[in-house]
Amino acid sequence: MKRTEDPEEQRDPIEESEESEELMEVKEESKELREVKEESEELREVKEESEELREVKEESEELSEVEEESEELREVKEEHHVKPGEKPLSRSKTKNTFLKKRKDNKSFTCTQCGKSFACKRNLESHMRVHTGEKPFMCEQCEKRFTDKHSLKRHMRVHTGEKPHLCNQCGNSFSHSASLKKHMRIHTGEKPFTCDQCGNSFSQSSSLKKHMMIHTGEKLFTCVHCSKTFLRASHLKTHLAVHSKEKPHSCSVCGKSFSLLPYLQRHQKIHTGVREYMCFECEKTFTTVNNLKQHQIIHTGEKPYKCSHCDKRFNRSGYLKSHQIIHTGEKPYKCSHCDKRFNRSGHLKLHQIIHTGEKPYKCSHCDKRFSQLSNLKSHERIHTGEKPYKCSHCDKRFSVSGHLKTHERIHRREKPHTCDQCEKSFSIKSHLKIHMKIHAVEKPHHHSLRSHLK
Repeated sequence: MKRTEDPEEQRDPIEESEESEELMEVKEESKELREVKEESEELREVKEESEELREVKEESEELSEVEEESEELREVKEEHHVKPGEKPLSRSKTKNTFLKKRKDNKSFTCTQCGKSFACKRNLESHMRVHTGEKPFMCEQCEKRFTDKHSLKRHMRVHTGEKPHLCNQCGNSFSHSASLKKHMRIHTGEKPFTCDQCGNSFSQSSSLKKHMMIHTGEKLFTCVHCSKTFLRASHLKTHLAVHSKEKPHSCSVCGKSFSLLPYLQRHQKIHTGVREYMCFECEKTFTTVNNLKQHQIIHTGEKPYKCSHCDKRFNRSGYLKSHQIIHTGEKPYKCSHCDKRFNRSGHLKLHQIIHTGEKPYKCSHCDKRFSQLSNLKSHERIHTGEKPYKCSHCDKRFSVSGHLKTHERIHRREKPHTCDQCEKSFSIKSHLKIHMKIHAVEKPHHHSLRSHLK
């Protein structure tokens, strides 16, 4: 019987040879690819080693510079060694002598600004300030930097690393400069002094902002109403007026606020927390600003003078409000009606008429008020408190406005003048009653005549 051959066994020797050659080529290509990959890996390692070597070299150069500076400073001190009977050279003069000597030794000078450097690398890094080149990029947020060290400091924003620890309170900081500024809180150091008024500050930025008060410079302008501000934070706060957004709500009464600090300040009304106390009269306040404003009562200081008249004020806000009397300006318009006001506070009080809101409730009775000041005045009816004493006599008052009106009697002040007969009154309500004499219709006379009939 004839044996049937397997098709595999019947394959052409030429085909087998071709397949064998192809297989060898594939193996060779695979081997070459592996070699290329290995070479690429080796090249990457070489680059990393080169980068590490460059960093070590940079650090070595920096260390060498520090050692040179230290050696030169020591030499300067030795040159100016105090001999018996000689006056010692001041620290600032020693430093200036050292800096002059150091500058003379620097050989790399910037062609743009003339600044000199001890090594070429530092000059190259400095030149990026002029060219605007920022070759070092953060992989997290793509922010760019002129030098590697700035990038390293920036990376702490993403990593959360805070290696600089305050030994007084335990607070930690990402930068040594931030720790240095913070330490002035504990030491009370205020090295930056205003040459106009003598006020001192712990930070140079605070001094710069303060100087704008003297120069009258206002850098930040509102795009909606052209109002200008000394600080960007003040402009940001003001912009909330235009946005009408009030995302922060009080969990107790539901009142909403445009900024979180406003809500936090408001919540102290409900909690009753008053951590700021006046040492003169022991009165307590919810905010440090309210305390500062109150303390002016004891000093009697009125630093803000009107440019139109000789009237002075203890708060800049009072001066601004007063000056509107001279200009006649009423920039605050009610959104519900066409009524306008010269103060934002007056507009807020007016708008309560439309809303009917009365968030302040008396703790002694069920009476409610639209203003906190009205609640405080009302509660004095229950407590009998009269904190406002006349400086001319022993009379006391529960409301500050009543005291002011009363004191006009002693000063013989009559600020309210009739425009018909020029008769003056110390109280506005008395002027209103008097004006009825000049009115065409006289309700008191009519009622008298009808009674006689």
